[in-house]
Amino acid sequence: MTTTTMPTTDVIVVGAGPTGLTAAGDLARAGRTVTVLERRPNPNQASRAFATMARTLEVLDARALADDLLAHAHRTPGVTVFGGARIDLTHLDSAYPFAMITPQTNVDAALARYAVEQGADIRRGFEITDLTQDSGGVTVVARSHVDGSRHSWRCAYLIGADGAHSAVRTLVGAGFPGKTVLSSIVLADVKLAAGPVGDGLTLRSTRDVFAFLAPYGRTDSEGAWYRAMVWDRAHQVPDDAPVDAGEIADVLARASGADPGLREIGWHSRFHCDERQVAQYRHGRVFLAGDAAHVHSPMGGQGMNTGIQDAANLAWKLDAVLGGAPEHVLDTYQSERHPIGERVLRQSGLMARGVTLHPRVARALRNLVVPRLLQIPAVRDAVAGSFSGTGLRYGRGGQVGTRAVHIPLTRSRLTVVQRTPGFVLVREHGTGPVDAPGLLHSERADDGPAVLVRPDGYVAWTGSSSDQDGWRACLSWWSAPASVASRN
Repeated sequence: MTTTTMPTTDVIVVGAGPTGLTAAGDLARAGRTVTVLERRPNPNQASRAFATMARTLEVLDARALADDLLAHAHRTPGVTVFGGARIDLTHLDSAYPFAMITPQTNVDAALARYAVEQGADIRRGFEITDLTQDSGGVTVVARSHVDGSRHSWRCAYLIGADGAHSAVRTLVGAGFPGKTVLSSIVLADVKLAAGPVGDGLTLRSTRDVFAFLAPYGRTDSEGAWYRAMVWDRAHQVPDDAPVDAGEIADVLARASGADPGLREIGWHSRFHCDERQVAQYRHGRVFLAGDAAHVHSPMGGQGMNTGIQDAANLAWKLDAVLGGAPEHVLDTYQSERHPIGERVLRQSGLMARGVTLHPRVARALRNLVVPRLLQIPAVRDAVAGSFSGTGLRYGRGGQVGTRAVHIPLTRSRLTVVQRTPGFVLVREHGTGPVDAPGLLHSERADDGPAVLVRPDGYVAWTGSSSDQDGWRACLSWWSAPASVASRN
């Protein structure tokens, strides 16, 4: 069969989920040519994620997407877990002290619009079948699901964001070690005549079942819509076993101790969850991101959020190296994001194991200790920061490596400034502009030091803005300043 050779592009992204679309949009916004290859001919309507956390909302706001999504979503102030313990998000040092509850399809649609508006070329119905790389780039072959034709692309770098069953991961020979932790979990959109008290994410469990409910904030005369996740220890069946209303209603009633009044079921799916992570996120000129790099328990709603943040970390580094930055910048994707992936696996796994504890003594101890721990402010805030992503950082100590979005500015806010891509030099309050071609500029509204902020919103350097040797040396490590047009 003849293979059609397509135009060369800077970056190919395999997968048009939230991870791939974030990377594609960011690279296109920076002026790079990007082609997205997606196996499905149409956007996936059977998405599992429903909770967008505070740090991800900050990332979306830096792309002018958060406000529109929030206008049609529900905001939940926290998560009620076992024994009445509550992960309280209202104290987060963020403009978003809550989690946004909306189907992932809405986030996908917003990110797809962003990617297309920035100039990314999204091609649906193309399944990657071959991948080779050399010192100059990557060659990809994909088959069209429409007519079976073969197409070949050449790119400088490739991002595999094609999910848990990643073809890219297989083609580069990366292992995916781990294990299955829960089987026969049912996800469904349900309308209930009655629901949990309050408007937060609510988990109810017994020794044999659990039910997790997330309110969508949509109600009518018959009830309210929720995303439900249910599990029955005694009903472990294959993923393709049918889901019926009786099963969902039974688990909801047993977990909560009352009939919630199931009125209607919308989208639903049965699945199992694994804990897996690749050892290396980088394979030469190929990078793995999102579920292609790590999968874990759905407890905590971290999957989509972690993938979007993978993409935000990787995209600006690829742009920098394409613009002449040193190659070592790309190695920091592994050193920064792999530990975050490990932490998310541990965190989600602990919650899953905590929910499904079976021994009565262990459950009683859990229900006694966890609520009391979460009432201690320092513990409460640490757990909420990890859960929401605002407490995650790169590196171990000091301000470098922490997110910078909480720094107050005299004008606007950092996420608005960063809607133009690039590094931001935030000067001390009361100081004038410095000679900094190629940088975005802002001024602190408090008494803190000057800060150089990376394109993904994390602190790269801190000191005095008059120390030009300091911030210029940091900038030259990360980028190629002379190749960046002035944004003064």
